[in-house]
Amino acid sequence: MKNLHDKLLSRGAASLTDAELLALLVESSDDRRDPRQTAENLLAAYGSLTAVAHAEIGRLRMSEGLGLRRAERIRLATELGRRATAATAAATATVTTDADVVRIMRPILDAMGHEECWAIYLTSSNRIIEHCRVSQGGVQATVVDHRLIVKRALELLATQIILVHTHPSGTAAPSDADRTLTIRIRDAAALFDIRLTDHIIIAREGEFSFRRASML
Repeated sequence: MKNLHDKLLSRGAASLTDAELLALLVESSDDRRDPRQTAENLLAAYGSLTAVAHAEIGRLRMSEGLGLRRAERIRLATELGRRATAATAAATATVTTDADVVRIMRPILDAMGHEECWAIYLTSSNRIIEHCRVSQGGVQATVVDHRLIVKRALELLATQIILVHTHPSGTAAPSDADRTLTIRIRDAAALFDIRLTDHIIIAREGEFSFRRASML
């Protein structure tokens, strides 16, 4: 394994193959097996590095005798990369279409197995000030407090809000509760001259934009 550590130090992580990267992640001083072989076996069993990275910890820990700690290490590395990518994308982003919102938010929300609701706060020139989770729930529902969303907009001096939430177990078509929530937040924000620019639902089968559907 020393040659892999030397390669990492001299040429950087981007120079590593998928198997080499995974081998360094699963390396353990108390395991006599070659981590490179373990990595190759994992890639063969799951089919790709992406599949390994997104495997459930409970299943991953049983694969190749990884155990809990190394399975957790793989999932933490995946989450670290996801968050860093999402933060970089949003840091200097401006939003002009619902496609821009989906590009930023889908990497964050795709890995969620439960419904989540996020708010994106914008300046008048459509620059993102902040994007944050405002609620999370079960597989089919989440509860959102519209007062907290508007309160945060006032704190940030935001002039626009975009609401984004997931439908992890179904299509992107809005429910009656989604429509009611949209109206409630739109009306509450309008009292402070803040505009709800869009409410976007992201599902595995696609996206739905209230603005594009002329429902705002």
